[in-house]
Amino acid sequence: MRRLTIIAAVAAASALAAVAPARASSTARMGIQDDAWLRFGPGTLDERLQTLHGLGVRTVRFTLVWSEVAQTRPQDARDPDDPAYDWTQFDAVLKGLRAHGIAALVTLWGAPRWSNGGRTPNWLPRSGFASFAYAAAKRYPWVRLWTIWNEPNTPLFARPVSPKLYVRHVLNPAYLMLHRANRRNVVGGGVTSPRKSPSGMSPSKFMAGMRSAHARLDAYAANPYPSSRAETPFHNPCSFCRTLTMARLDEIRSLVTRLFGARKQLWLTEYGYQTNPPDRLLGVSPARQAEYIGSAALRVWQQPGATILIHFLVQDEPRRGGWQSGLFTAHGVAKPGLRAFALPLAEVSRRGTRATLWGQVRPGQGRRPYVIQRWTGHRWANIGGTRRTGAGGTFRTVVDLRPHTKVRLHARRVSYSSPPLVIS
Repeated sequence: MRRLTIIAAVAAASALAAVAPARASSTARMGIQDDAWLRFGPGTLDERLQTLHGLGVRTVRFTLVWSEVAQTRPQDARDPDDPAYDWTQFDAVLKGLRAHGIAALVTLWGAPRWSNGGRTPNWLPRSGFASFAYAAAKRYPWVRLWTIWNEPNTPLFARPVSPKLYVRHVLNPAYLMLHRANRRNVVGGGVTSPRKSPSGMSPSKFMAGMRSAHARLDAYAANPYPSSRAETPFHNPCSFCRTLTMARLDEIRSLVTRLFGARKQLWLTEYGYQTNPPDRLLGVSPARQAEYIGSAALRVWQQPGATILIHFLVQDEPRRGGWQSGLFTAHGVAKPGLRAFALPLAEVSRRGTRATLWGQVRPGQGRRPYVIQRWTGHRWANIGGTRRTGAGGTFRTVVDLRPHTKVRLHARRVSYSSPPLVIS
């Protein structure tokens, strides 16, 4: 959502079981988000959706911008066919995702001027949001996953920054109406930034405020971006940093349990590392980005109660100073992260020459065949025979490898292998 909502703000100024107990994440959804690429990207929409399907994407987070759908106040705001509603620019994407068998996690964001006193879309509405949520659920009855607003703990996306107003005027009314529209809808709240901006609020303080305001939600959503390029999905070298990033995933899970209950799922709705080039200040190398895609997936797979991880973006933003965490460069050149997304591979542990590897073959269905290969110095050689993943495409296997050996994941039904992984 970050790209589309920033542009809007500047210009203006398969379903999860409802409230299921938190569980181990061996079947966690691994998805992607890039609103602008889906809506306005290169080629046709069907070609873009085919790209996602070929990567094994099964879930896409997509933003439904209220201010664009309802520029004037509807007479019957719960009726998706009210003449004031114009869904056409979003219909194509949501219907296309459905046609390709890709589940949509829809974020509702962006208040029309008639709802918030004539202000920009990031200002919280005074009225009308619940009815819009109901109309959206009726317009897209196949959508089961919803998040309410984006990063309301930052003024870039929500003004004023107030957990009480967010809960009272946005989250709780939408939660009620989305469940009234379809009792199988699953609603995520929070969607917090991992850090406190100069005029914002820390995610932990915002979460506590939501609890005090009696927030209603089925899942807590967080955007656990790294605090620096030195941080890995498992380790933050900054001992005094209090940002809620992927490196502190267990703490985020504990905080959600303490504030909202152990039965609430944890959704990680935006995550990714920018690359250098082009971002020489914050980016990591493309090879490092690919490595972190695999280790972040492993981190989520290991964390009970974390049930969704969304990578952001598909393609780098073209403007200088934009977001550069895509799987493609701004010119459409594939980074190593593209193959890492389809075939994530990570080292779990090593004991002597016995290395435990985790990975996933995302393209395909059911138990997918794969092989682990090592670099001999001259060629890639199979380690043992063909193995098969679990039903969800994931596997955990032990192989005999010396330290510093390069390995990769090869899936015969896919026309490429994962980027090399160096055993520690």
